[in-house]
This record gives sequence, structure tokens and C-alpha cells, in this order.
Amino acid sequence: MYFQHIYDKSLAQGSYFIGCQQAGVAAVIDPKRDVDTYLKIAEEQKMQITHIFETHIHADFLSGSRELAALTGAKLYLSDEGGPDWQYEFDHIGLKDGSSVKLGNLRFDVLHTPGHTPESISFLLTDIPASEEPVMLFTGDFVFVGDIGRPDLLEKAAGLTGTQEPGARQMFASLKKFSALPPYVQVWPGHGAGSACGKALGAVPSTTTGYELERNWAFRFEEDEAGFVKYLLEDQPEPPRYFAMMKKLNKINRPLLTEVPAIRELSIDEVNAAMEQGFPLIDTREKSAFAAGYIPGSINIQGNNSFNTWAGWFLDYETPFMLIADPANLDDLTRKLMRIGLDNILGYIPSVQQWEAAGGELEQEPVITLDKFKELYYGEEDIDVIDLRGATEYQSGHIKGARHLFIGNLLNNLHLVSKDKKVVIHCQGGDRATIGYSLLAKHGYTNILNFSGSMNAWLQGGNAVAKAGVTQFVDVRTKEEFAAGHVPGALNIPLQDLSERINEIVDLGNKPVVFYCKSGYRSGLAAKQLKEKGYDQVYNGGGLEEVKALYKNKTVRL
Repeated sequence: MYFQHIYDKSLAQGSYFIGCQQAGVAAVIDPKRDVDTYLKIAEEQKMQITHIFETHIHADFLSGSRELAALTGAKLYLSDEGGPDWQYEFDHIGLKDGSSVKLGNLRFDVLHTPGHTPESISFLLTDIPASEEPVMLFTGDFVFVGDIGRPDLLEKAAGLTGTQEPGARQMFASLKKFSALPPYVQVWPGHGAGSACGKALGAVPSTTTGYELERNWAFRFEEDEAGFVKYLLEDQPEPPRYFAMMKKLNKINRPLLTEVPAIRELSIDEVNAAMEQGFPLIDTREKSAFAAGYIPGSINIQGNNSFNTWAGWFLDYETPFMLIADPANLDDLTRKLMRIGLDNILGYIPSVQQWEAAGGELEQEPVITLDKFKELYYGEEDIDVIDLRGATEYQSGHIKGARHLFIGNLLNNLHLVSKDKKVVIHCQGGDRATIGYSLLAKHGYTNILNFSGSMNAWLQGGNAVAKAGVTQFVDVRTKEEFAAGHVPGALNIPLQDLSERINEIVDLGNKPVVFYCKSGYRSGLAAKQLKEKGYDQVYNGGGLEEVKALYKNKTVRL
């Protein structure tokens, strides 16, 4: 057997090339879209790719399965599990729980392992000449090293309300199948540390079933399904905006891109004309170079391993965009973009010096040091401090008085950023802050200061942090329902009064707010209403019966 793990650091995504050397045939599991990688391996190993497997309909990258099939003639082996809403809409060989596929002397047995998504499957590999016992399990987004796949993406990213809790319960059941496997089976997951498909993924590429049973938090709940569901769903990172498009494109019959496209160099006149039409100009340089001099209106998304993730937050799939990039980096950047389907690259310019040579004037970003920030922070001038990190990061520790506004939602919440006083933005290490600065500058803000050292510099300087306050429950039922029984300490703001009484939520400061009602429907509407207005620390707790169990006294009566 020949085996090779292919790992894309930019999306923390793993794919696999497995071949039978005796038969000269190979399979690829969960291929990325720039498929020349697999063609090269096949050529080097003198193998023909005949099988292509997918573990599920992916949300975090655009699968290259169909590109690879078009170039090789290989057959697509995809899940037919999950029900009518979760079927691939193009030709393939359908797989169900218990299906078995031969590849020369290798056998892949299919396990239906729903939870992350309803159709998710895992592949159990047996190298028949060596042993009748399984040797490897390819889990996709089912079990990771030290973590498991999140079941909330369908609801949070694709807008399929009411799917996350059933998904979590499916995951709880699927783990029983994993537990029943021999402890020596190697586990090769679809992602590693840095992926948004879980909250605590390990950095090592593989593990074993036995090790995960001992060390993975998901196997500590035993028969406590309710505790498992609660822990799994809480504190998951914000799913990038592009995830919804990936779920769609990976399911439907879409146009194929079978090679990495060449990107055309643009003239400055073309750049100016495109910007006048509203086409984004993405500056991929390092943040300090951007700060030293940038083209007005450009957005700084550094061309590092997070490039495609942040591009997926701020670029859409209809509007062409341009790059400022060193020609030596173009191939890498183009590959990163095509892996999430951002193919609409109008062209590039190699440097900002061309802009200056054509008479353009660069602007500079006001980056401040820790000492300057502390001078402003402790001074008499009224400033606004905005923390652009994720909600979990903010809750774990933040600068006292800083407001939380997640960078991914910044453009939808510009009304929450003052233009009348100094605003200092920061994140954890500065990368998100430079994105935030460039977005705000593009939208006419001239009062923004970037504390680029951010939380890393604040903590290294020995400065204190505050943590989010105790959770405040808000009952959005009617006064009569509230009087009949409610959670101790809960506020009663009936849903129909929420707009008029929104200041009562604002006055809670840094406290996370959990809405509840009778069934979870009204509380879901309340949480949605607040999030649309830019308040990130609001959650739908569901029905009264779900939240009252958190308290020893259950409910209190008036």
C-alpha cells in the first residue's frame, strides 16, 4: 500500500492519496481544488487515480473532486446518506452505511457517522494482503485529534434553523461506532489546528482510536447526552461568511476549473477604473508595509496562511477584485483563493510604487505602540476602544472598557463605530486589526488608531484584563407567562417590547445575554434581532425547561 497525507496549511485541511502498488491504482479522499498535486503524485508513483472519495458536503473549502474526475476519468464515490435534502446533485456512485469499495488489494468500508452534517461518512481501510484487521480510519470532520466536528455550521453558516441540536445528538450516537473500533486503528481527520470546523483541534496530523478514547473530551460524557450537547455547542468560533457558498457549490453541478489560472498584470488606469466601479483592491503585503504607505481604498489582507479565510469574509462571489502582490507570490495566492471558489480575479499590480509613479498619493496608517495606547487609555481624553477578536477570545480576557465588535461583522455594524472621537482598534496580534483599519479607512473614517501590538503586547506588558460578566438571562415571554414562573434573576422584556427597551440590554455592558421563552422560537427571534444590530454576546437559550435546569431552585414565582 502507498499512502500520502497532503496538508493545506492555509485552511488546515487534509486530503489523502492511497494506492495499491500491485494493481497500480489509487484513490484520493477529500481533494482540494488545485488538483495538480495529486496528478504529480500519481505520475511519480506510476499509478492511475481511479477512485475519488468524499466524507461529506464540505463547508470550508471547494472540493476538487469533480476537477480531478474530469482530468483522470476516476469515479466519484459519495454519500447517499442523510435524507433527500442532503444528496449530491450530480452523477456519482452512492455510498451507504455498510457499503464496501475495493481498490486493488485494499478495501474501504463505509461508516455513516452523522453529526457534523447529516450525510457524513467515514472510511475504514483494510490492507487485505497484510491483515484482515482495519488499519486506518478517514474521519473527515467527524473525529479530529483532540476534538470532534461542530454540528452548528448548518444553522450558523447556511441558515438552516433548528439543525444544530439534532446534529449534536447525532454526533453523540455516532461516537459509539468510533468507540467500538479496535484501539490500534490509525485516525486520519480532515482538519488540524486552525480550522474553524471545531474549537480545540490538535496540531499533530493523526492519532489512534485508543488515544482519542483516552484523551478526547468528547468521550468523557459517557451516557450524559445533555451535557455533551451543551459542551459541544458552546464557544464554537464564528464560521466564516463564505461557508454558506461552499455548502451550495459542493452540492450542485457547477463549472469546473481544472488548472491554476494565470493572473494578468493591470495598468494603473485599469485599477482606477475598476475601483470607481466598486471592485475591491486587496493589498496582500505584510501589515507593516501596508501601514508605511497604502493606496487609498485598498484592503490589507496579508498573503499568509489566513489569507483565503479572511478573503472569504470580505469578498463576494459576484464582484471582480484585484490584488497588490509580488509576482513571486501570485501562484500561491491564486491557489488559496481558488480553494474557496474565489476565481473572479480581475488582475494584479506588483507594487504600490506604480501608483506613486502614476501620480497617486499613498496614505499612512496611524499605528500606535503600547506606551502610546496606555497614555490615551489612562488619559483624560474620551476614546473608544474596540476589540475585533472573536466572542470566545473576548470573553476569556479583554482590556477593561473595550467594546467587542467581531471583525467579520464590522461592515454590517459601521453605525456602532464613532466618527466623532478617537477610536483605538486591536485584536490578538495585529493581523485582524490591520484588516479592520483598512475597512474603516475605506469607508471614510479618519479617526482610527491601530494598536497593532494588540492583546499580545498588552499581556506581555503585565497589564490586567477583564473577563465577561456573569450571564444575564432575559425572558421574552409575556408578563403573564413570566409571572407564572421564570429563571431566578431573569429580566422580563416581552419580544414585542424589545425594540423600545433595547437600552436595557446595552446597559448590561459586557455581560453575555441569553434569551429564553417557552419553546425557543421567540428567544431565537430576539437573539437574531440583537445580532443584526451588532450585539455579539447574545444567545438563544431555548425554552424555559432547558434553562431552568441550570438552577437549583428551578424557577421562582411572583
